[in-house]
Amino acid sequence: MKITLCVTGVIVMAAFLAIGATGPQKRSPLSKETQDNLATAMRGEAMAYGKYTLYAQQARNHGKKQLAAVFERAARMERFQHFAEEADLASLVGSDADNLRDAIKGESYEVDTMYREFAQQAAAAGDKAVADRFEEIRHDEMTHRDAFKAALAMPEVQSVDAH
Repeated sequence: MKITLCVTGVIVMAAFLAIGATGPQKRSPLSKETQDNLATAMRGEAMAYGKYTLYAQQARNHGKKQLAAVFERAARMERFQHFAEEADLASLVGSDADNLRDAIKGESYEVDTMYREFAQQAAAAGDKAVADRFEEIRHDEMTHRDAFKAALAMPEVQSVDAH
């Protein structure tokens, strides 16, 4: 279950970054329950996108092109329609600087808390391969965080954020 949550978090973060800067729509504030429901729905769509993409890859590797196409069509709808529409409703995407600050916050949590704890728990349970992989991913997330921090300092981001 925890691995599923971890994978879901990574998929959601990747999907958030892949949406692009469409800009938030001006809407009246959403209720807390609606915000929570949108977040839950987006996690589900992102998980489905990731799973269906992997299922399609496996089907293709086994020579099942038609089955792969079925999974790929569903994956595209989950990501490019459902997730994107829900993200727009949630005003997920902001300015470049805001997006970078949010990405830094998410990566920092993954580095400092989530993957560290997951690796420790897996090691304590004797699941060495999983613990090692969590630790490797944690280091990848550090690289992402640091890249986002560097991007936040870029003149092109600062000049737009100042306006």
